[in-house]
This record gives sequence, structure tokens and C-alpha cells, in this order.
Amino acid sequence: MAVTVLEAKESHLDLLTPLLDAYRIFYNQASDAAAAQLFLKERFKKKESIIFLAFYDGKAAGFTQLYRSFSTVSLKPILILNDLYVAPDFRKKGVGESLLRRAQVYCSSSNCKGLALETAVENPARSLYERLGWTKDVQCFHYFWQAD
Repeated sequence: MAVTVLEAKESHLDLLTPLLDAYRIFYNQASDAAAAQLFLKERFKKKESIIFLAFYDGKAAGFTQLYRSFSTVSLKPILILNDLYVAPDFRKKGVGESLLRRAQVYCSSSNCKGLALETAVENPARSLYERLGWTKDVQCFHYFWQAD
């Protein structure tokens, strides 16, 4: 049983769309495959994100999406790991780890300062992040202002 990860292209929309829709459902959003596909299509068209797609035995099993940002303090680019999703049938099979490791390799080869992510406090993937060298920020608070 092998996991392979590749950088997704627009030609992968039919494989990515159900994964993104399931990811949104996981976060209590209503299913909307058409909107998910349009969202992905726009990211590809505008080159606004890097998406890695994982396959387990040839089946689309999960994805991660990275967005570019910058650290003014370090004067280097950073990547925000905004999304990580593994379909339920493929969990506990190394898919999430493979996606995270691929993101780390991409980050290093792109001369970025690092990868940032935030996750729910009850997310069981926290132990995977920590095992792969991610550290919990205990020096900063994260705030968010929501527009109406």
C-alpha cells in the first residue's frame, strides 16, 4: 500500500472537488460541490495557492493547500498551511504525514522561513504535527476580526 503525493494542477479538479467539499462538511459547512470546484478553479487560475494531492493505491485520498505570505521581521516568505484533509477511508495510513512532509520539502526548497498552521484544539492531528517537528506557539495570541 503506497502513498504518492503530487502537486495538483487544474486538470485534477474532478479529484480535488469532492475532497474539498468533504473538508468543508467536516468543518460544519453545507455541501456545495459546485462552489468548491469554482473556488479551486480560481486558485489555479490566479496562481494563489499550492495544492498537493495524495493518492493511496491510486485513489485520491487527501490534499493540503498552502498560501504564500511574508514575514517582515525575518524578511522572508512564509507558507500558510491552510487546509489539510484526508478522506475517512484513508486515515491512519500515512496519507496526512505524506502530505505534511511534502509541504515541508516544498517550503525548504522555496527558501521560505517556514510553514504556519492553526487547528482546532480538539483536532487529533495535533500529535502528528508535533511528531513531525511542528511546535505550538506559546508566545503569541492569535486574533481574528470578522467582517459582516
